[in-house]
Amino acid sequence: MISSTLTDIVHEILPTARIEALDLENGTGIKLYLMNKDYPQGQLPQEAALRLMDQPYYWAFCWASGLVLSEYIVANPDLVAGKRVVDFGCGSGVVAIAAAKAGAAEVVACDIDPVAMLATRENAELNQVTLTYSDDFDHIDGSVDLIIVADVLYDRDNFPWLSRFVDRAGEVLIADSRVKNFDFPPYRQIDRRSGCTMPDLDESAEFRDVRIYQAATEAACL
Repeated sequence: MISSTLTDIVHEILPTARIEALDLENGTGIKLYLMNKDYPQGQLPQEAALRLMDQPYYWAFCWASGLVLSEYIVANPDLVAGKRVVDFGCGSGVVAIAAAKAGAAEVVACDIDPVAMLATRENAELNQVTLTYSDDFDHIDGSVDLIIVADVLYDRDNFPWLSRFVDRAGEVLIADSRVKNFDFPPYRQIDRRSGCTMPDLDESAEFRDVRIYQAATEAACL
């Protein structure tokens, strides 16, 4: 199954690529519209490479941390069951979809990239789950029980969000494979798993080592 809308978007830079439905095969039952496994990886013309750097197709891959966090949530549904959840920087929407499948009362998928939001909508429909959407974290009204985050700490400019998440919600779950020696109280490591980005980017072993961190306020622990 191919997403013609998303394929048309990647064709603007990668004319021979396509976006097709792939089974994550991680026990979640989730399928995502992702870049085809044999997508073109040769050297791009300079203009195309610059355009791709300016508008990366983050949503066209299921990154290792998102894969692992989705697996962790589906295996531990009590983390989200009955809660209002925000998936920050949702990308493909994989973690939001996992939370919805695991019984969250509401899942808000949040991303500033309009194409990521389009991809998340298509992926939600593909998995027959209902999500709420926001392109601005600060405009999400009402209380939030849990914020889930995967693959956003690759940029150190995003580190201030760690404090903002704790201020906004009673609990936070973050999955990351890029930051080593993570030391940001009140976050603590609760799990560590291996994951591989789909389609496989042939990343080094260190980027397949995914750690999950949790922060919870005292109120959330009561």
